Formats: sequence, C-alpha cells, structure tokens
Amino acid sequence: RYRNDYRSKQNDHIIQEGRFMWGFIVALISGALMSIQGVFNTEVTKQTSLWVSTGWVQLSAFAVCVLAWLFTGVAALWQVNNKYTLLGGVIGAFITITVIQSMGALGPAKAAMLIVISQLAVAYVIELFGLFGVDKEPFEWRKILGLLIAISGIVIFKWQK
Repeated sequence: RYRNDYRSKQNDHIIQEGRFMWGFIVALISGALMSIQGVFNTEVTKQTSLWVSTGWVQLSAFAVCVLAWLFTGVAALWQVNNKYTLLGGVIGAFITITVIQSMGALGPAKAAMLIVISQLAVAYVIELFGLFGVDKEPFEWRKILGLLIAISGIVIFKWQK
C-alpha cells in the first residue's frame, strides 16, 4: 500500500510539472506572438489609421474565434457567473490600441518591456487583493524586489552613452 501511495504522489508530481512546463512554453509563445503582433499592427496603422488597424485586428480575431468556437462546440456564454468578466473583449480592443501606440512611439523592445512591467505589477496587485475571483496571495518582498529588478532592466536597456 505504501508503494502505491508513493507512486501516486510521484505521478501527481509529474503531471503538475508537465502542466507547469506546458504553461511556461505557452507563455513564451504568447509573449513572442504579442511582440510580433504589435509590430504588424503598428505597420498597418502607419499605412491606414489607428481605428482601421484596430478594427481589422478585432474583426480577424473574431473570425478565428468563431471558427474555433464552431469546431469545439458553443459553450453557454451567458451562464458565466461574473458578467463583468465578459468585458475581456472590450479590454482586448484597448490593449490593441495601446500596444500599437506604444510601439509606434517607443519601438518594439522598449514598449514590450514596459508592457510586461505593467502586466507584472497589475497581476501582483490582483493576486495580493484577490481581485476578480483570483485566490488572494500574501505580500512578499521578493516579488517587489523582482519587479524593481525588472524596472532597473528597463533603465539599463534605455541607458545611452
């Protein structure tokens, strides 16, 4: 019996590590795609306008999602408990606009660094206060230190001779 419990714990650990690795890989791909998308969207904006570019991004994303939705089955969207979470698409439009504008003004690398710093800071505040149904996490100085190190990375990256 002890051996079976040990194997079960080992298997659970392997599954959790696999999920973590998968999440890690997907996050890296997401970051890369966001940078590429920002560059593409900025170029389209230069040749058209902010609203045309943003509209195209949202329309093309909508088309991809509708196709995926049709193949995976239409979920009961209106059964979502917290209706405010349905505003993710609206927020997505503003994300597109702000990424295009920041990349156009700062360049892809500087804009991406600031975007990531902002994401880290806001995500930590959301966890710290348990906002939007996220599990509340205790305050940790090491996370603040990590954020400060990331900010110092921007200073170093921007530093000119």
